[in-house]
Amino acid sequence: MPDPHVAAVGTSPFGRTELTGRDLFSAAVAEAFEGGPDPAEVVDAMYVGNQSESYEHQIMYGTLLAEWCGLRHVPSERVEGCAAAGALALRHAVEDVRSGRRDAVLACGVEKMTAGGTAGATNALSAAFDRALEQRSGVTAPSQYALLAQRYLHDTDATERDLARIAVKNHANAAANPRAQFQRETDVETVLDSDYVSPPLKLFDCAPVTDGAAVVLVANADVAARFDDGDDRPPVRVAGVGAGANNIGVADRNLTFVEGAHEAATEAYDEAGVEAADVDIAEVHDAFTISEALLAEAAGLAPRGRGYESALPPAERSDGWTDTHLSTSGGLKARGHPIGATGLAQAVEAYEQLTGTATPERQVADATTALLINEGGVADAVTVAHVLTT
Repeated sequence: MPDPHVAAVGTSPFGRTELTGRDLFSAAVAEAFEGGPDPAEVVDAMYVGNQSESYEHQIMYGTLLAEWCGLRHVPSERVEGCAAAGALALRHAVEDVRSGRRDAVLACGVEKMTAGGTAGATNALSAAFDRALEQRSGVTAPSQYALLAQRYLHDTDATERDLARIAVKNHANAAANPRAQFQRETDVETVLDSDYVSPPLKLFDCAPVTDGAAVVLVANADVAARFDDGDDRPPVRVAGVGAGANNIGVADRNLTFVEGAHEAATEAYDEAGVEAADVDIAEVHDAFTISEALLAEAAGLAPRGRGYESALPPAERSDGWTDTHLSTSGGLKARGHPIGATGLAQAVEAYEQLTGTATPERQVADATTALLINEGGVADAVTVAHVLTT
């Protein structure tokens, strides 16, 4: 069975931009293939993660983007899983290469969220909720995650200040990430003084509306070797994948333990032959600060009820924590959250960390194992986990 490698990665700038979705994609592809072979020479198939057609009134994103980078007659599909769309695209690419059916597959993600304004983004994201039981009640993504946060603060020792520290940590990481939407630090008091969006979540607890694209070329060893630039970087393998769908409605959930993420991470660990303690860096789906705490626990990186300590240096955390560094990119919170591209942006950060090409300020020394967790819907509707290793 061929070993899937990350052969090349690229992103567009993240943030608010006048560029269209196809232009954002073009920027990401240009970076990934700079100095290497032309996409038409190596790419056998494409998967495009894209959350909603409502932003640009555009479906057929698979065909559109294949055409846009010169891949006529190459099979290309749009993948939808709300905010897990990018990770699902990556998973499909990995499985195609593993099967031996394809030698190289381009996993893509793109979202032009600002095209619909704040109201458009809110409405598009709400489409991920149960129509009969949730959408018609007027709930939004912040209000859904606020329910999780309220319960978590009730059941644990965590406070709003602890959640604020997660935002501060991620902004500090983003300040050292040239790909990030917010390349500036903040402090706890600024976070706490920001307006409530849905209590206990404040403005600085929430990921922004973001335009952006990301691509990851997954290939067998022979194709990956064609992208070797002579810098003696270690090859990066996708060693494990886990995925699952739980239930779409929040009312039927364990609000303080993300069972779907636990199952997905466990499956990825088992496939990769690693344990949570082996994970050096983890890019987790922190669409809201509470998400980082919950996913740290679900992935076995933190003991139950102590995930909010992710903002602390590893040496200062409670017993039972791993030494994992979380959201070194700045996470969705500060790197940005272009919905369909988010899962692939996580893979780009992992690739840079594992190859030692991250900026020195955020580079984790001797990192060899990375975990990616990308979720769609609210916390547990769809979860995809990947383990990358050198």
